[in-house]
Amino acid sequence: MPKISTILFGTAAVAAAWFFFQKFDLRGLEGIQIAPIDQTASRSVANDPLAPPPVRSTNVIRVATFNIQVFGKSKAAKPHVMDMLARIVRNYDVVAIQEIRSADDDLLPNFVELINATDRHYDYVIGPRLGRSSSTEQYAFVFDLTTIEVDRSQLYTVADPDDLLHREPLVGWFRVRGPPAEQAFTFTLVNFHTDPDETEQELNVLDDVYRVVRDDGRGEDDVIILGSLNADDRNLGQLGQVSGMAWVLSGTPTNTRGTAQCDNILFQRQATNEFTGRAGIFDFMREYNLSMEEALEVSDHLPVWAEFSVYEGGQPGRTAAGPGTKTR
Repeated sequence: MPKISTILFGTAAVAAAWFFFQKFDLRGLEGIQIAPIDQTASRSVANDPLAPPPVRSTNVIRVATFNIQVFGKSKAAKPHVMDMLARIVRNYDVVAIQEIRSADDDLLPNFVELINATDRHYDYVIGPRLGRSSSTEQYAFVFDLTTIEVDRSQLYTVADPDDLLHREPLVGWFRVRGPPAEQAFTFTLVNFHTDPDETEQELNVLDDVYRVVRDDGRGEDDVIILGSLNADDRNLGQLGQVSGMAWVLSGTPTNTRGTAQCDNILFQRQATNEFTGRAGIFDFMREYNLSMEEALEVSDHLPVWAEFSVYEGGQPGRTAAGPGTKTR
C-alpha cells in the first residue's frame, strides 16, 4: 500500500502540472521557451504601456511613429547606433520617421539595406526637405513589403499656401497584404513633427489638415495622424477636439528620459474600428539593457506603436474602399 506522503506528492505533482499547462505555453521543440498564455497579449497602454509588444498574430499589423533625433551623417557613422535603429524598426510593419536631417540622398537606402540584412524585405518612401531655416528635415515611411503595400502615386505633402506649418505633413496611402484585396485594411498615414516654438498654433491647424486629407477625393476614412507632436494628450488643441478623435497614449512619457509625452497616434474612433485596443511605447533602453547615455545616442524619443486588424472594419468579409480597388 503506498505511503500517504507518496500519494500526496503524486496528487500535488498532477495539480502542479495542470496549473502549469493552464497558465503557460511551450513554444517550439528547439530552444524551448516558456511564456504565459494570453497575459502578454492582454497588456495594453491602459495597464502597462512600457511592456514589450505582445507576440503578433497573423491577423494584425503594427504601425509605429519614431522621431530619430537628428537622423543624419553623424548618426549614420555609428554602426552600433544604426544596428540598434534597424532592430527597433524590424518590430513594426510601418514606421513613420521624423527628423531626417541629411544632405545626402543615400541615408534611407543604406538604412533600409541594413534593416534587410537579416533576410527581411523592407522598403521606404520619403518626402522633400522641409523647413524655414537651413536646418531642414524630411519625413519617411519605412514598411515591410511582406505585409504592407503603398500607392507611391498617392504620396504627397500637404499644401500650406499660408505658411501655417513649419514642416508640412507627409501623407501616404497603404493597404495590408494577405487578405483578399477587397477585404484588406486600407489606411492613410499623416506623418508630422510640430515645431517646438509653434506647437500650439500648429495643433490648431492639424484639425483642418485631418479634414483636408480625409476629404481629398480618395474615399479613405481611416486617416491616422502620427508623429512627434510636442504635446501631451491634454493639450492637443483643436486637433484633439475633432469629434470622435482618439489617441492611443494618455499620460505616458514618450521621451527617452521618461519626463514628457511628445509623440502619439490619433484617429477618428468610429471610422478606424480596425484598432485592436493594443498600443504602447517601445522602451529600447530597457529592452536592450542600454545605459541612458547609450540610449540617447539612438534617440531622445521612444517609438510609439498601435495595432490594427488586417481586415477592413476589423473582420473578414467587409469591403475596403480606396486603395483596395487600385493596382499597385
